[in-house]
Amino acid sequence: MYTAVLGTFLVSHHIPFLARSNMSAFAKAPASRSRTLKTVFGGLAIVGVSALVLSGCAAADEPAATTAPSTDTTSEASDVNEITAGDRDLDLKVGTILPQSGALAFLGPPEEAGVALAVQEINEAGLGINVEAIYGDSGDTTTDTATVTVTDLLSQDVSAIIGAASSGVSLTVIDQITGAGVIQFSPANTSAAFTDYDDGGLFFRTAPSDTLQGEVLGNEIAADGRATLGILALNDAYGTGLAEYTTEAFEAAGGEVVATELFNEGDASFDAQISSVTAQNPDAIAIISFDQAKVLVPALVGGGYPGADLYFVDGNLADFSADFAPDLITGAKGTLPGLDTNTLGDFTDRLLAIDPNLTDFSYAAESYDAVMAIAIAAYAANSTDPADISSYLRQISGGTGEGEKVTDFASAAALLAEGTQIDFDGNSGPITFDENGDPTDATIGIYQYNAENKYDRIN
Repeated sequence: MYTAVLGTFLVSHHIPFLARSNMSAFAKAPASRSRTLKTVFGGLAIVGVSALVLSGCAAADEPAATTAPSTDTTSEASDVNEITAGDRDLDLKVGTILPQSGALAFLGPPEEAGVALAVQEINEAGLGINVEAIYGDSGDTTTDTATVTVTDLLSQDVSAIIGAASSGVSLTVIDQITGAGVIQFSPANTSAAFTDYDDGGLFFRTAPSDTLQGEVLGNEIAADGRATLGILALNDAYGTGLAEYTTEAFEAAGGEVVATELFNEGDASFDAQISSVTAQNPDAIAIISFDQAKVLVPALVGGGYPGADLYFVDGNLADFSADFAPDLITGAKGTLPGLDTNTLGDFTDRLLAIDPNLTDFSYAAESYDAVMAIAIAAYAANSTDPADISSYLRQISGGTGEGEKVTDFASAAALLAEGTQIDFDGNSGPITFDENGDPTDATIGIYQYNAENKYDRIN
């Protein structure tokens, strides 16, 4: 069996996820790691991996709000734009394609609240930039909602579009957005397909690639003593990619994936896929889906599969207290990118002031930080032109050159008005973009369900 007691380690962008194939070795002999994989935090005497810090397209463990500095030293002085001192008078317009309907609709309220809170705080600062947000629905891949929304937003001359939440949806509109010379900035797209996508330098995200989440999930399942694994996955870029990376990590840790069954967005029945997976009697089943979990889980447990042996992912890690009978999935686990919202001080209170009905805060911080990063980059560029903003986004995040650390808009604007370089970190953690617009620092938390079918972070 695979058992790991790990701190945090860095993975080189040029040797992506080297740890995946050698995880057992590193767990047994952490002192022998090379400088490519080095411990950043100690004190994680817990089986499994909570998170990873990546240099390039991966990420790092931060069980609290502690962060690790980026090790990106590849940028040259020529990559650093000049910051012009002086006051600003800017009007910035951003649109959103976040899920008000469809399979990820449960993520819409926290993401839109994050956007609204950032806009409110930037405007209340009164420091020379006014942000207008235009909210639109992304739907899911069974509809053309996102394309219609994007067409409308582009007609209103937005500088950036926040979203989509679904990687599959974003892949249907990324060419439309970036082809129009507008920034697309997703708080929740995790598909690895975006890392090398030909987007003209206009796609950014505050969520880490699923190469990380799959590694964390696969290793956690193995660390729990599971020898065999079945996977039920959505047949799109998100589902198949995350299934692949979970499989690689689990099997590298000594386990065996005995069945992988795919289903399509919009499918009404999953009986055939469930029968195929459960026939192999796996020790655990990973459900890689969106709200299809509301059908899959009762069907699995109702058919005799133990709810405690299920594993969830960010697309379906939700509060199921109103959907499932009590104690249905007690002990089940799941993974979710981002810091534990419960550790973010008054951030949740500020979100609740925007939307008192919020019960789920997934990707709210990432949405907030997306708007903040765009506004700060516009302030640094003293321009709302998308090309100008995109040229400063990496810089203000600390991705090129050094800058003074800031964690709020007012501090960032004050320093930029003095002509000072900054390094912005937000509520979702360190925000350091690489040349692909991917975060080089990120957190994956491990959560467990209680008898009320609500989840709590355990690592």
